[in-house]
Amino acid sequence: MEGTGVMKRKSEGGEVMDGSDITELVGNEQVFSNFVNHKFQELDLDHDGKLSVKELQPAVAELGAALGLPAQGSSPDSDHIYSEVLQEFTHGKQERVSKTEFKEVLSDILVGMAAGLKRDPIIILRIDGEDLHEFLSSPGFESEMVSVFSQIELPEGSTVKHFIVKALEKLTVDQGMPPASDSWVVSNIVEPAIESCGVDEQQPVSQETFIAEFKRVAARVAEILREQPVIVAHTENTFDGSSIKRLLSNKFELDKTLETALEGIPRDRHGKLSKEYLRVGLDVLAPSAGLPPLGAIDQMDKVIAEVFKMMDADDGKTVKEDEFKMLLTEILGSTMLQLEGNPISVSSNSVVHEPLSSASSVLQPHATSSS
Repeated sequence: MEGTGVMKRKSEGGEVMDGSDITELVGNEQVFSNFVNHKFQELDLDHDGKLSVKELQPAVAELGAALGLPAQGSSPDSDHIYSEVLQEFTHGKQERVSKTEFKEVLSDILVGMAAGLKRDPIIILRIDGEDLHEFLSSPGFESEMVSVFSQIELPEGSTVKHFIVKALEKLTVDQGMPPASDSWVVSNIVEPAIESCGVDEQQPVSQETFIAEFKRVAARVAEILREQPVIVAHTENTFDGSSIKRLLSNKFELDKTLETALEGIPRDRHGKLSKEYLRVGLDVLAPSAGLPPLGAIDQMDKVIAEVFKMMDADDGKTVKEDEFKMLLTEILGSTMLQLEGNPISVSSNSVVHEPLSSASSVLQPHATSSS
């Protein structure tokens, strides 16, 4: 795939977006300058040598798409990120942006994207019904669905349709099912499949009825996916303490990271810091320690809460700067030990509504091909 293409190496069943193409682009000064020149000319509609907020909007929208965000205006949760990207270009006040400023900010954003993808690569999967068809035909299908049926908890009076919807939500991309909790998948894949199968909602729900009706609906889902494949961005991450271990073993890097973590934390008139801010400091340390932000992963939050409890880190007392740093270091060490003993694995799947062939044009350096 052309461009910075975040798609570099193949993984089993999908393309891996690991940021290597972005790093290659930004690292080559001549190529990146050509890329920026082309992009700037493309965006500078009035050819005045500066980009207005309006002219920057397409670049911001396309960067958002490359980051995997929903379209601008479709989600309040992601719209603030678009605003922040725009403010990076305009510094929150300038109305027009020069080519030099555009290049500097674009470089920073792309380097950040590459670092994130290197840390947490994204696998792009094309769900086309083939794996789902194989699952339905496999010897283990019936026993798997018996297990799924036993796990479904629904109120009394729920219909076979309700059970089928819940069962589809429990299937994974490994079984060939895109995330059935996604509203687009529900309205374009799941509901049409159920409707075309004419599921009798009045029949009593039994294990046998459920399996038979589920198989009919899932087979229709596979047919729809064959006609209309769904692109899914799949991420996997295992937190095993190894990144914390690397940080703790590098004293220079650890000291520098701790200094950064303490920069925004208020002191009292004696220069002491409240232990209430330990979580704030830990959140700043998180990227360097290979940890997710607090609140992002429930299992990880439980581990951190247990470590804080074990160390009396929530007693609200004030401590000197050196002791605050020591506490943060000990929290990291205890968290590392917990994760070494019980690693936490998480995965997520997001439907990508844009076809792969129309990857963000902001990341397509047409002008670089001649260099």
